[in-house]
Amino acid sequence: MQISRLFQIIYILLKRKSITARELAEHFEVSVRTIYRDIDALCQAGIPIYSIQGKGGGISLVDKFVFDKSLFSEIEQDKIILALQSLSAVGYDEINDVLSKLSNLFQKSDINWIEVDFSNWGSEKKQKEIFNIIKESILKQKVINFSYFSADGMKSNRYVEPFKLLFKDKAWYLQGYCLRRTACRTFKITRMTDIHITSESCVHQDSQNLINNSSSEKFNELIHLKLKISSEGAYRVYDDFDEENITINNDGSYSIDISMPQGEWIYNYLLSFGAMLEIIEPMAIRNEIINRLDSMINKYNSKT
Repeated sequence: MQISRLFQIIYILLKRKSITARELAEHFEVSVRTIYRDIDALCQAGIPIYSIQGKGGGISLVDKFVFDKSLFSEIEQDKIILALQSLSAVGYDEINDVLSKLSNLFQKSDINWIEVDFSNWGSEKKQKEIFNIIKESILKQKVINFSYFSADGMKSNRYVEPFKLLFKDKAWYLQGYCLRRTACRTFKITRMTDIHITSESCVHQDSQNLINNSSSEKFNELIHLKLKISSEGAYRVYDDFDEENITINNDGSYSIDISMPQGEWIYNYLLSFGAMLEIIEPMAIRNEIINRLDSMINKYNSKT
């Protein structure tokens, strides 16, 4: 987010003769100290910014300053544009104005060559609302309250100090300090409902250190799986597994050799392959899948 804020500061200074650090801090919802760090970064990049102390003072650009696009190479310009497009994709609508201005400055007419959209089909509006709530709570350092469904379907009410959003393995997660569990936890966004920001301020500041030292953030014990997937499941094979874990058999089927975290989730995941999948090893997983399939069949047979 910092690179976007730096460019926005430049454009604000280009439009206004002078502005105070406090006004900038309120505009971006950051601390005054953060604004001064941004100003130092801009000065080191060669942007002629000066400040006047006292009443009527503020932060200003040298008169007749023109932002020189040659400060960045073509590759750097492309990276900046792509970074801003990625931020826009996750709900930072305010980035669009900066993106448009920089595209004109860099003379980039083909900025729509890529579109980044992490939302599920049909869920863009709902997910955008959730993102905005979480973003606001993180920036304002406020505790959020929500209902959460665990992997085994249990619903609980949580109060969490939010640290950051994390995109991992095709899904969005929230990392934060759970006041109920008094420990760091990672919450899958799609399992969160009734989210709102409370008036309670966060007290845990060293979030990264808490995450690194939290046993709850480590993966569960891994289990080694050997799977066989029919040729009809090729689309799932290459969607879900790395090439190094895949062996193509003579009959067109696929052998998968992989280690995955243990947990209740793994049975639902394996069952999602339907008749395309056969579990070769371990036998304990294979037998459990057989038991669950028998239970499903019995439910249908009982109604005939």
